[in-house]
Amino acid sequence: MTKPPHPPAEPPPSAIDSGVMHGRMLQVSRLATIGEMAAGVAHELNQPLTAIANYAQACDRLLGRPGPDLDEIRTAVREIAGQAVRAGDILRRLRSLAQSQPMRRARSDLNATIEAIRDLILADGRVHRARVQFDLGAELPPVSIDAVQIQHVVLNLVRNGLEAAAEAGAPPRELLVRTGLAADGDVEIAVLDNGPGLSPQALERMFDPFFSTKPEGTGLGLAISHTVVRAHGGSLTYRPNVPGGARFSIRLPAETR
Repeated sequence: MTKPPHPPAEPPPSAIDSGVMHGRMLQVSRLATIGEMAAGVAHELNQPLTAIANYAQACDRLLGRPGPDLDEIRTAVREIAGQAVRAGDILRRLRSLAQSQPMRRARSDLNATIEAIRDLILADGRVHRARVQFDLGAELPPVSIDAVQIQHVVLNLVRNGLEAAAEAGAPPRELLVRTGLAADGDVEIAVLDNGPGLSPQALERMFDPFFSTKPEGTGLGLAISHTVVRAHGGSLTYRPNVPGGARFSIRLPAETR
């Protein structure tokens, strides 16, 4: 008699607990990052909402005139539609960042991944009165990533850099987000600031869970970021920025074309 097939082996409880714990920590880190960026997000949403209100009032005034200019009204209505789409895009990006979901890797354009959160980065820069610049390399090979998770890592590094630049106090506060191709063929995202950089003590423990140099920090941002990048087969490293500040680099394996 043929023996029934053995049921598939289940992962040990410790592996299940580890996976669940990592998922929960990632969710906490995402929500903390979004919460810290709340002022910038509110500002970014306020702009299209204010524009919608202004164009709606203009339409009302134009329609109240004898023989209203229909072309002018159509232009205002198109602006209302465009600003509504912009506000919706911001909310969709926030929702995708906040949602808890398993890793979903796909072949992606890294520059497009960064462009999708450009408005959030710029808004956070305005809140910190910092000049934020982007230097996105041309013709980068694609990468296999969970775009939302990599965006969360970038936003966390940006947030840390802006706070460090503000801590340094000396104007101008500056932050640069750069992408490029590394010498070994990996694709790199670098976040550079002109803050004080990391102390030797912080350098030793920067990726330790629950270690933070900020009084109200969760201590999860860099630890989770490090884990996420390693899960993508990449690396997250630090070195001092020249002439001063910090440079965090995300290296990701390039996909063959």
